[in-house]
Amino acid sequence: MENLDTPQIITHIESNLNHSLFDCKWIPCSAKFVVIGCLPRGTGTIEIFEINSGEAKKLKEIERPNSFKCGTFGASNDVERRLATGDFKGTLEIWDLEMNSQVYITKEHTDIINSIDGIGGNTVNCGAPELVTGSNDGTVKVWDPRQRGKPVANMQPAKGEGKRDCWTVAFGNSFNDAERIVCAGYDNGDLKMFDLRSMSLRWECNLKNGVCYTEFDRKTIPMNKLVATTLEGKFHVFDLRTQNPAKGFAQVLDSSTRSGTIWVARHLPQNRDIFVTCAGNGHVTLWKYEYPDQRYRTDDKGAAVGVPGKLKKLQNMVISSQPINSLDWNRDHTGLAVATAYDQCIRVIVSTKLNLQ
Repeated sequence: MENLDTPQIITHIESNLNHSLFDCKWIPCSAKFVVIGCLPRGTGTIEIFEINSGEAKKLKEIERPNSFKCGTFGASNDVERRLATGDFKGTLEIWDLEMNSQVYITKEHTDIINSIDGIGGNTVNCGAPELVTGSNDGTVKVWDPRQRGKPVANMQPAKGEGKRDCWTVAFGNSFNDAERIVCAGYDNGDLKMFDLRSMSLRWECNLKNGVCYTEFDRKTIPMNKLVATTLEGKFHVFDLRTQNPAKGFAQVLDSSTRSGTIWVARHLPQNRDIFVTCAGNGHVTLWKYEYPDQRYRTDDKGAAVGVPGKLKKLQNMVISSQPINSLDWNRDHTGLAVATAYDQCIRVIVSTKLNLQ
């Protein structure tokens, strides 16, 4: 008998766009979302859709010579709602979607921008608005969208390290005007945590598989948890409250599913302990992180050591025949999400009963 409290994952809207899709984001404070991708002729496209009467209706489209790869509204306030994008040529742009106009452009990367994140756009007392980009050129760059041209920080491989493709970047620990962390994942499995306040490498480890996606459970609180997904169907959840000098952060690893690459992990905006993973076999899986009775213990040297929690699988559903490469939760409606996949479809998904978890 089915548990009435078990969340369900329902595909509410499905639409085929007949071109390559790489990212999607809800436009803040609206029933609209943007889809970022590449047309068959090789040009880039930003399409704006609105949910209306159970359908995703296309309102407008911006086409540019270079294919877009990723986007974020994170550095823009909820009034302007400006979209920042990274493209296949290494260009960072910011768009006024109401006017269909470009308001910012810079090209400091020499290769594709794989990942972008933004912060500070709609929060108070959590620092300046900033963007971070990670590229195939091996660098991670931080930008202040109020300043033109050069990045305000540039993290690149040390001499002798060799170039590693950066596949994912994420902001976190931005709980006041001074603190801010960037986490970056690389094709060789490296996971690096950069402290922007001290401009130093705070922590690093290697996950043994290429790191596809990483996200803090919340950007604007003292670091709590971080999820990092990899190739070969694995993901790691790190408890960031306790950093041991020798062992680093406690973690729980899930490698139970043979789902190919875990492309995406996104925390529910309304509950930081629930997140979704999106896999190469078209599965979306809802998880809940359960904390241990005590989050740290003291080792024989008197140092604090984190204690990992446990993962509870809430639901699993196949929604696509191809890898799901992006998903974005809606901030205003719990359980509402939009996703893109390599089958060239956009899907609006509803996950029920998440408020009971």
